[in-house]
Amino acid sequence: MIIWLNGTHGVGKTTTSALVQQMIPGSRVFDAEKVGETLMEVRPPLPATDNFQHWPPWRPLVVETARRILDYTGGTLIVPMTVLVEQYWREISTGLADHSIPVRHLVLHADQDTLRRRIAGDTVLGPDSPFRLGYLKPYAQAFTTWLHEAAEVVDTTHLTPGRAAQQIVDALNS
Repeated sequence: MIIWLNGTHGVGKTTTSALVQQMIPGSRVFDAEKVGETLMEVRPPLPATDNFQHWPPWRPLVVETARRILDYTGGTLIVPMTVLVEQYWREISTGLADHSIPVRHLVLHADQDTLRRRIAGDTVLGPDSPFRLGYLKPYAQAFTTWLHEAAEVVDTTHLTPGRAAQQIVDALNS
């Protein structure tokens, strides 16, 4: 199965996915962003875009990579990846369903003030990352129009990453 952790940049997907992986025997984390990074290295470059998810090959390559990993290893695959375009999520989820791969789609959510504080305190990308801040509005729009209905919401506003991970694992076991 796949546990897809969605949510905006800076909400804690990477940290939470590593903790969930530690709690689920036989699980692995697959960073689908690496598929996009590979596409960014194509020469001559693919058409210019502000997000590799807009390249049509990215979505089926994510599906195929996840499928191949699961065929090879079995177990559970945890995918921490922001997908804010409903059509892109439909392509991915349909592709996985076509291979009979069950998906638990969870969105890690936090209110805008909490997200801004977390982004400001980020020691990896640096405080006030323009990249992460630039996704707050698109995330809010996706959350209010389709994302909250397409996923199980885990409100992390008042949760530590450890508590969020435990809540996810508990939900999977219920």
